[in-house]
Amino acid sequence: MSNKVTPRGAYPHSKRVGDFIFISGTSSRRADNTIAGVDIIDNMGTKYLNIEVQTREVILNIKKNLANEGATLEDVVDVTSFLVNMNDFAGYNRAYAEFFDKETGPTRTTVAVHQLPHPDLVVEIKVMAYKKL
Repeated sequence: MSNKVTPRGAYPHSKRVGDFIFISGTSSRRADNTIAGVDIIDNMGTKYLNIEVQTREVILNIKKNLANEGATLEDVVDVTSFLVNMNDFAGYNRAYAEFFDKETGPTRTTVAVHQLPHPDLVVEIKVMAYKKL
């Protein structure tokens, strides 16, 4: 089994255009198709969807995709984040701040969406990076 997450559609995880690198919307889905940040909290199968865990995993997945292009998180210049519930914003923001800071980090837009491609996903992030060839 591969340890690489495969796209769930007809698109690449990343695309380089000159010195710009575009990373497709990325989730916390793992190579085995499990989703980080999904905890079963009782014997009825009730799930707790942890925004902080999912956000960290999303950014680590982005980091891997950037590495495939010879870039790092430090090369990210713009971030667009999609949250299913804006009540998760504080937790998302805490996890995000573990990777980026407001003085030197990328610009960012965060929007609420009705849903993402899997019901257990609460955040998806896409980025643009700049890294000279």
